[in-house]
Amino acid sequence: MKLSKSAAFATITVLSVALTATACSGESGNASGDEPTSSSNGNHPRLPTYAVAKNVKIESATLKKAQKTGKLVIGAHSDQPFLGFEEKDGRRSGFDIEIAKMVAADLGFSPDKIEFKTVDTKNREAAISSGQVDLYVGTYTINDERKKKVGFAGPYYRAGADLLVRKNDSTIGGPYSLEGKKVCSVKGSTTLREIKKPDYNTTTVETTKDTECVQLLLDKRIDAVTTDDAILMGYAAQRPDKLKVVGNPFTEEPYGIGMNKDDKALREAVTDALEAHDENGDHKRAYAATLGLSGSKYNGAPVVEHY
Repeated sequence: MKLSKSAAFATITVLSVALTATACSGESGNASGDEPTSSSNGNHPRLPTYAVAKNVKIESATLKKAQKTGKLVIGAHSDQPFLGFEEKDGRRSGFDIEIAKMVAADLGFSPDKIEFKTVDTKNREAAISSGQVDLYVGTYTINDERKKKVGFAGPYYRAGADLLVRKNDSTIGGPYSLEGKKVCSVKGSTTLREIKKPDYNTTTVETTKDTECVQLLLDKRIDAVTTDDAILMGYAAQRPDKLKVVGNPFTEEPYGIGMNKDDKALREAVTDALEAHDENGDHKRAYAATLGLSGSKYNGAPVVEHY
């Protein structure tokens, strides 16, 4: 079913992540613990707004449950600057959050009818399968192994595994220069699985959050952090005097929206919504006002696959 396309745009305050920091927080917030702040800097690109569809009728058990409760529950990250970030007052910002909002609008849910729930990487499949979340939008790589457990719509973005290192480290130029070094990544991530391959001959450290890895790097307890380049760009932007992204991606990570594996009607509706918001320019505008602020270059939306 093709849903109505969003077309309305309005000026709103741009939420930005503070670029200064000091000590680590294992929860939401930046890698080094300063509280993020909001900014209405007129120089920042404006976020689009999304017209909310009316009287949406889809033969989806997940959607019908959400319509009955009046809330669409969306799993997301809370500690990824410019992607999925939660400020102290509970406001969410980032490219993934905007993707979630535009899809929710086409499903008939305004931002105040979305309940964002923080779900860590290693718990995503369980949260989707058990119905704890209706959708998951959070740097979620589509791959064959995951498609055995959950359904996907997308991709809406293509990232690649890269390395975050200390600013003054010139010894690491890519994954094959990690021999004998300590590298941190998050449990359950595709990048952890990749970096553990014997080709790289490195020692891995596993955490539950990316921010924990970043703090270990700042504390000089590891040599590098590996995850998707889009995520790493945000952390480097927080501490440009301390950290840098190597800029040599070594995997492909197509991001998709996760949902119940058997809910084909919902998958088709979300796929239609992604295509519609690419066509009307929302995708590009949302990127410019979020992930683009980290210095990450916009390469256009990838072609959405129909599974």
